[in-house]
Amino acid sequence: MSEQQERGGVRPEPVIEPLLVRVEEAARILSLSRSTIYEMMDAGELPSVRRGAARRIPLAALHAWVARQLGPHPPQ
Repeated sequence: MSEQQERGGVRPEPVIEPLLVRVEEAARILSLSRSTIYEMMDAGELPSVRRGAARRIPLAALHAWVARQLGPHPPQ
């Protein structure tokens, strides 16, 4: 038994952010519909990974898409 377990402490599990998300999760994250996400993937606007019939979207691609939507901001 470790010293921390003997004192009754519990180590929290580290939070691991996913690299890929399902279409439904991407839709929720971007506040868009599933069909819109599929349209974006089909148009090449949003990259995806296929494994069999499953499609997953890199979380980094969602962040990049939002950044592109914001566009360059003029200096203030």
